[in-house]
Amino acid sequence: MRNVLLLWVLALLGACASVAPLPPPADLLHDELFAPPAAPIDAAAAMALSPSMRQYLAEKITGPGWHDNDRRRRLMEALYGKGELRLEYDSSVTRTAAEAFEARTGNCLSLVMMTAAFAKEMGLAVRYQVILGQEMWDRNEDLYVAIGHVNLTLDERAPQIGAGIVYDEPMVVDFLPSLNAQRLHSRVVREEAIVAMYLNNRAVESLMAGRADAAYWWVREALRTDPDLMSSYITLAVLYRSTRRPELAEPVLARVLQREVDNTKAMSNQALVLRDLGRYEEAAVLDRHLHDLDPHPPFSYFRLGMVAYRERRFEAARDLFAKEVARSPEQHEFHFWLALTYLELKDVERASAQLVEAGKTSTTRRDQDRYALKLQHLKALTQQ
Repeated sequence: MRNVLLLWVLALLGACASVAPLPPPADLLHDELFAPPAAPIDAAAAMALSPSMRQYLAEKITGPGWHDNDRRRRLMEALYGKGELRLEYDSSVTRTAAEAFEARTGNCLSLVMMTAAFAKEMGLAVRYQVILGQEMWDRNEDLYVAIGHVNLTLDERAPQIGAGIVYDEPMVVDFLPSLNAQRLHSRVVREEAIVAMYLNNRAVESLMAGRADAAYWWVREALRTDPDLMSSYITLAVLYRSTRRPELAEPVLARVLQREVDNTKAMSNQALVLRDLGRYEEAAVLDRHLHDLDPHPPFSYFRLGMVAYRERRFEAARDLFAKEVARSPEQHEFHFWLALTYLELKDVERASAQLVEAGKTSTTRRDQDRYALKLQHLKALTQQ
C-alpha cells in the first residue's frame, strides 16, 4: 500500500470569470512532442447542424402542423417531448451537437450545444450559463475529475411595440432534473467558452483512455479557442505530467495560479509537480495552504474508506463511505462501495438500498446496467 496516493485533478466544463485576457498560450504548447492527429480538429464542428438536423427542423419544428406560437416551446417539445425525438442523458462521452442528435443521447454539454444549434437556426436568442456550486467529482484510477454543469436560456427576439419593447421571460433549459434550474446561481459565458469546454472534455476523455497524443491536440485547440478557460490549462499540465514532463507542467499551472491564486485544482497538481522536480519544501507549503483552504477535499473520506475496507475494518469503512455519501449523494461509486461494505457486515437490506441508489445516480448506461445486474444477483442470493 502506498502512503501517498497520486491525486491528479482534472476539470470538465469549467470556466473562469474574465479579469484581464491571459497572454496567448503558445509558449506553453509543444507540438513537436506529440504525434500529429489522425484528422484535423475542427472547433466549428462542435455546434454545426448536420443535414439530418436541418431536415428534422424543417419537418418537425418549423414546418406546418404546429399551433403553438412560442417557438421555444415548439423546439423543446419536438426535441424532448413524448413521442418525438426523446433524447436521453448519458455522461460517458462528450458529443458534438450533430453526434448527440444522431445517437439520441449526450451529457449536459452535448445536449446544450445541440439545443443551441437548433435554436440559433430558428433565430432564437441563446444564452449559455455555467452553474456555480454544483460541481461533481468522478475518478479513473489516479485521475480525479471535477465535473461542472452548464445550461442555457432561450429568448424570443423582443418585438418592438410602440415606443417600448416587450420582453418574454427567458426559458431556462437544464438537463439534470434533480436541479431547480430557475434558482441556480450561474454565470453567463460566451459561445467560444462552450466550444472550448467541449474540446477540453474530449481531451480529458482521451487522456483517461490512455490516448495522450490525441489529448494534446484536443486541449491545444481548446486553448486556441478560448485562452481564458482555466480548466484547459489544468488538463494540459496533467497531460505533461502523465507523459513524465513535469518541467513543462510547472509553468502551465503557474499561469493558472497567477490568475486564480486559490485555485485548489491547480494547487493540488502543482504540489505533485514540485515533488517530481525535487522541490519538496515548496510542495509542502502548497500542501499546508491546501489543507487550510479545504481540510477534507473531495474523495478524502472515500480514500480512507478504501484503506479500511482493504484492511477488513468494515465498521470504519462503512462510516467513512457514509460521510462521502452524505456530502456527495450524486456520486454512484460512493453508494456502490457502501453497499459492498454493508454486505460484508451482513446487512443485506441496506446493501440493496445502496445498490439502488448507485443505479439512480449513475450517468452512463454501462454503470446503470452493471448496478442493475448486481442488484438482481443480490436479490437472487437473498431468495435462496
